[in-house]
Amino acid sequence: MSDISRAEVAVVACAELFRGDGEIVVSPMGFIPSLGARLARLTFEPDILLSDGEAYLMTPDAVVEGWQPFRKVLDTVVPRGKRHVVMGANQIDGEGNQNISAIGDHSQPKKQLLGVRGGPGNTANHRTSYWVPRHGKRVFVDQVDVVSGVGYTRARAAGLRHHDVHRVVTNLGVLDFGGEDHAPRLLSVHPGVSVDEVVEATSFPLITDGVTETRQPTESELLLIRTSLDPKSLRDKEVPS
Repeated sequence: MSDISRAEVAVVACAELFRGDGEIVVSPMGFIPSLGARLARLTFEPDILLSDGEAYLMTPDAVVEGWQPFRKVLDTVVPRGKRHVVMGANQIDGEGNQNISAIGDHSQPKKQLLGVRGGPGNTANHRTSYWVPRHGKRVFVDQVDVVSGVGYTRARAAGLRHHDVHRVVTNLGVLDFGGEDHAPRLLSVHPGVSVDEVVEATSFPLITDGVTETRQPTESELLLIRTSLDPKSLRDKEVPS
């Protein structure tokens, strides 16, 4: 199989978010992250438990296989680092803070978005990654307007035990906060994307030492994506090639 699309590379990058997670609950929010989580479970992470983000546990075919009362989620999953959630982000800054609440001054915002929703609880209690389908300076800002997901400086000040902003996957590449003192760094660029392109599309400095190319899907992974997980190619609407 050939002609691998940018969307298919992004799906694999999202699948790689869960490598090594083992038997924990994963809550991918968004279509591409959901494809990635389902692909991971069908291939290299068969023990992850797929969640719809709330109460249901799902098979890779989106069949409900279990139910967790919300009280049980709060008691057993959220407070003990046994979950990996992938959220979206309207803004992310160089400290790993995320904003899905509002754009502009909080007292009179230019745009009202979702509100902080589960951002504080997610980032305080377990591993969190982010998916950004359009990498640009409007998203990767010097400082977020509202802190929804907690970044590293605030987490350190609050003594958050399970705080772990794992990675950020975008339509251009993969980032993390693994530099000295959790400085942001560029881990990989997708095929056809240059390091300079990502740096230019990011408002804060990025460490670019040792950047690799994001791995492409194997033939078996491509077959799963194209024939089982997303036969209608809806992925290409979110991430055009």
